[in-house]
Amino acid sequence: MITAGEKQYYSLALIHKLLRHLPASMTTSVLYDIACQLHHSCIKWGFLNKDLPRITFSTAVFRAFAHNWACQLVYHPRKLEGFGLSDGEGCGRL
Repeated sequence: MITAGEKQYYSLALIHKLLRHLPASMTTSVLYDIACQLHHSCIKWGFLNKDLPRITFSTAVFRAFAHNWACQLVYHPRKLEGFGLSDGEGCGRL
């Protein structure tokens, strides 16, 4: 979690803080380059344990093709309900 590369704890802290400000009945969707790794870390290490049912993880469309086929089937936003036509690259274009 604190090695070189993607610092997952920043993402976890941001998601945790966001969920503290939302009603407990509200769900949220996370589009992130390595959402699959973040989701697996949450499961493996028990992060966001009570909030995981409220979160849908997805990788950005263009990044999804770099992931293996099994990952694409589970985390591709076009295959998940609620993401519409969002490609997850909006902030990357700013």
